[in-house]
Amino acid sequence: MVQAAVTAAPILALDGIAKAYGPTIAVRSVSFAVHPGEVLALMGENGAGKSTIVKVLSGIVRPDTGGMMLAGVSYRPENYMEARQAGVSTAFQELSLLPNLTVAQNMMLPALLRGRAGLIADRRNEERTATILARFGLSHIHPAVMVGALSLAEKQRVEIIRAISHDPKLLILDEPTAALAEPEWLFDIIGRLTQSGMGILYISHRLADVRRLCRRGTVLRNGQSVETVELAGVRDAEIFRLMVGAAEELAPEAADDRSVSRAGQPALSLRDLRGGMVQGIDLDMHPGEIVGLAALEGQGQRDLLRMLGGTEPMKSGRIEIGGKQVTLGTPVAALKAGIGFVPEERKTEGVFLELTTGANMSLPRLEKLRRFLMIDRRREAVAVTTEATHVDLSHRYLGMRLGALSGGNQQKALVARILMTGARILVLFDPTRGVDVGTKRVIYTVIRDFAAAGGAVLIYSTELSELVHLVDRCAVLYHGRIAAEVGRADLSEERLVAYATGHRKAA
Repeated sequence: MVQAAVTAAPILALDGIAKAYGPTIAVRSVSFAVHPGEVLALMGENGAGKSTIVKVLSGIVRPDTGGMMLAGVSYRPENYMEARQAGVSTAFQELSLLPNLTVAQNMMLPALLRGRAGLIADRRNEERTATILARFGLSHIHPAVMVGALSLAEKQRVEIIRAISHDPKLLILDEPTAALAEPEWLFDIIGRLTQSGMGILYISHRLADVRRLCRRGTVLRNGQSVETVELAGVRDAEIFRLMVGAAEELAPEAADDRSVSRAGQPALSLRDLRGGMVQGIDLDMHPGEIVGLAALEGQGQRDLLRMLGGTEPMKSGRIEIGGKQVTLGTPVAALKAGIGFVPEERKTEGVFLELTTGANMSLPRLEKLRRFLMIDRRREAVAVTTEATHVDLSHRYLGMRLGALSGGNQQKALVARILMTGARILVLFDPTRGVDVGTKRVIYTVIRDFAAAGGAVLIYSTELSELVHLVDRCAVLYHGRIAAEVGRADLSEERLVAYATGHRKAA
């Protein structure tokens, strides 16, 4: 769905945008243009300046220097609402929905419909929201349900539709498919929007999606726009070179020389496990093994991993770790049993944004770092610095508030904290969602090193290519059960898709 060559005057034009926070330069000089009916890709590593540009365009922060034009008029919004009124609407990667409000309330804010007495008219708001949801194929989401009860994929869809519902001149989509195992829904909508002349700024680390949707892409590196390229004429390796200064490969290298023994006592054993959408799962994982989990949305993968992480109760079944039955009723119980869990939603379930990066990492070790009644800060600093090096996290971030870091660096800090627990089993829910190629390679290395040291890893990913290259075998979920297990020699995206869609015989 790549657009034809653009000829009209741009909807959005940025010229030399710069933003600094004290001595820290977030954006040095960024220039690009988005034309009517165009989907322009904005690419770069985490920390390259993409998030700052999104905030500038959305009115959340003001640039220090540079100019912006929107539909031929100078554009310098003072806040988010002013940006929306001017015609810029954003669907954020780190969702802006309020979990303690309903879908309808989130969709209609801040202009909730009211009755004659000035009270909020819940029914009218729900009816209006239902109409909007149905228009975009989301009739299955009830307007009265609390947003906090939705899956991450459903939240992502609501976030996107809320942005679209304001009929903007420019739509900003920040990693919109990161939580979507089935992105065709969004691609169809984007096609309809561009035909109407809407301009779209599309931010994604998934080059396959970028190539499908976009004719052009602007690459950021170290806070600067280094080049805007015609995507049809440039290879992936060249894009990675522009992003990081050297050629990179997106997929992890296949580990065909790995030899994993499945003899002896399993590290983790599941027998007829049930709960939520899980309908009876049997699975063994052995020390040194990386087991993948593939599934389309809503097949029970979320419930399975959350049960193992101690954040969701199991209904029945048996879980054994090292041959001993365990009960994982809480995250603390899972941790004591030796399971390190990386959850689906990093910011709401995994980290404390207001604490420093170092404090986030050291939390599980505080008891061991105590000396008498006080934390031994020297030992804490040594432990945190050592683990930061392991995950390639710059030591200068350790004293910074975690919320000020890019998504990729936040994920590195979360992975480092899990490693500091001393866990022997890792349960990872889409750990590379929305992070750059460099962070992905760090996480792949951490996983392989963990397994090589005798740990066992269970990883779910929405990117099937990631599973194909990374795991020793892959279990495919369908309707809450394991539909198939595929060994490394037979792993392919086509085979995983076939099983994930209910076909008993894969291609």
